[in-house]
Amino acid sequence: MLQLFFAVAFSAVPLTLYIPPIRSLNLFVETIEDMLRQMAVHTIRTYPRIRLAFSRILSNLLRLSR
Repeated sequence: MLQLFFAVAFSAVPLTLYIPPIRSLNLFVETIEDMLRQMAVHTIRTYPRIRLAFSRILSNLLRLSR
C-alpha cells in the first residue's frame, strides 16, 4: 500500500509543472474574460444573420425537393 502511495505521489509531481502559480493565474483569468466579452459582442451581431441565411438555404432546399 505504501508503494502505491509513493507511485501515485511521484507520478503527480510533474503535473504541478503545468499548473501556473496563483499570482499569474489572475492575469490569465482576466484575459479569458476579456476575450469572452469581445466574442459575445460579435456573436450577438452575427447570430441573426446566420439564422436568416440558414433559414433561406433550408427553405430553398425544401422548395427544390418538391
